[in-house]
Amino acid sequence: MRQILFIAWNDAKFQLRQGSTLLWLLVMPPIFFYFIGTVTGGFSTGVSGGQATPVTVVAESPGFLKEQVSLRLADNDFESDWVTRVEGDVEPPRRMLKFGADLTKKIAAGEPVTVSFDTNASALSREFEIIRVQRSIYTALADIVAADAISDNVLSASDLVALNAEPRIWQLEVSPAGKRQEIPTGFEQAIPGILVMFTLLVLLTSGGSLLVTERKQGLLRRLASAPISRRQVVSGKWAGRMVLAAVQVTVALTIGTVLFRMDWGPDLAMVIVILAAWAGFCASAGLLVGSVAKTEAQAGGLGVLAANILAALGGCWWPIEVTPSWMQTLQQFMPTGWTMDALHKLISFQAGAASALPQLAILVAATVAVGTLAVKRFQYE
Repeated sequence: MRQILFIAWNDAKFQLRQGSTLLWLLVMPPIFFYFIGTVTGGFSTGVSGGQATPVTVVAESPGFLKEQVSLRLADNDFESDWVTRVEGDVEPPRRMLKFGADLTKKIAAGEPVTVSFDTNASALSREFEIIRVQRSIYTALADIVAADAISDNVLSASDLVALNAEPRIWQLEVSPAGKRQEIPTGFEQAIPGILVMFTLLVLLTSGGSLLVTERKQGLLRRLASAPISRRQVVSGKWAGRMVLAAVQVTVALTIGTVLFRMDWGPDLAMVIVILAAWAGFCASAGLLVGSVAKTEAQAGGLGVLAANILAALGGCWWPIEVTPSWMQTLQQFMPTGWTMDALHKLISFQAGAASALPQLAILVAATVAVGTLAVKRFQYE
C-alpha cells in the first residue's frame, strides 16, 4: 500500500503544479458556471425570465380595443408595438401578432376578426410564446364579453375602463401537489453539469497525457525495474488520478456553494457519493486514454473530443428534458447521463437518496469495466 500511495502522491503533486491543470481546476469552472447558468436561467423562470418580450402588433384601424389588448399582452410579459402595416421591403419583425382590419368596429358589430401570430423564436421558447399570446387574446375576449354584458348601450372604451377598475373576485392559487417536477435551469443545471464535464475533461486530458509522457521518457520502464508489482503501479496511477478528480470536485462544490449560493438539496451526502463514483469512473477513463494514446497530442485531442461529446449528449450543457426524445433516450446510455440523472433526482427533484441507487450501481460497474480494460492495455513502453 505504501508504494501505491507513493506513486499516487507524486502523480497528483506533479499534475497540480501544471499551469494548464490549475487553469481548468480553479479559473474556468466559475467562468463556465456563470456563463452557462446565465444563459439557461430564463428557460422556466417566471413568465419570460422577468423581462418583457417585444412583439409587433399589426392592425389597421384597431380602435379603442387596442388599449385592452395591450394591457393583456403586458400581463403576459409582452411589450407591444402597434403598427398599421409591415412594409414588404423591410425585414419582418421577430414576433408579429396580426389582427384583421377594423378590430373594434367588427367586434362591436358581432363580426369575426382573424388573428395570427408568428415568431422566429427557438424551439425552446416558441410554444411558450404561443401559449402566452393565446392567453392574452382569450383574456381580452373575456373582458369584451363581460364589459358588453354590463354596458347600457353599445360597447365603449369607458365600459372596459370600468371593468378594469373592478376587483377580480376569482383568485387562482397554484402550488405543487407532490414532489417538485420543474425542469432544472440556471445555476441549478449549470453547476452540476459543468462540474461533471470538467472532471471528465481534466482527467482525460491531463491524466491521459501524463501517462503518455512518462512512457515516452522511460519513467514507466524505471518503475518496471523497481521492486513494485504491475498491480501496484497501475493502482498508484489510478489513485493519483482519483486525487486529481477529488480536487476538481471539491473546488467546484466550494465555488458553487460560496459564489453562486448553490443549494445541493437535502441529500448532500448522496450527492457526494455520486460525485465520488463519477470521479472513480473519470480516473479509470483517464488511465485508459493514457494507455491507448501514442502521443500527448492524441491523448489531449481524444480527451477533449470525448468529454465534449459525452457532455452534450449527457445533459451537461442544457436540461435533457428540453431536447428531442431520441436525445433523452440516448442519454440513458451515457456515463455523463447516468451522473446527471442521479444529480437531478437528488438536487432538483429531491426524490430521495434511494432514487439514485440505480445510477450509482451503473457508475460503479462502469468504473470497474473501464478500469479493467485500462489495466489490460497498460504498457511500460
